[in-house]
Amino acid sequence: MATGGKARQSREQRERARAYQARQDLHRRQGRRRLRDNVLALVVGLVVIGAAIGLQTVYFVAGPGAPAPEPTVVDTPSPTPSGPVLPDPAVSPTP
Repeated sequence: MATGGKARQSREQRERARAYQARQDLHRRQGRRRLRDNVLALVVGLVVIGAAIGLQTVYFVAGPGAPAPEPTVVDTPSPTPSGPVLPDPAVSPTP
């Protein structure tokens, strides 16, 4: 009978070791999954923020949110003759 008790004890120890190993594996898998999920959430969040900034910039620079251009006054010089300047025959030189 002494060997029967040892066999049962040994079997219980093996079962506890197997359950412990299974819990360790589960914990390890959960940790990897959490890390992967956090990295994925960070990347998706950065993409969403970048897209929002880009769309806002495009909207306010080139879209309907852009300020309307104001008319500007430009001084245009008077036209100059294209040829050589000749003396005016109506004006006589003073002696």
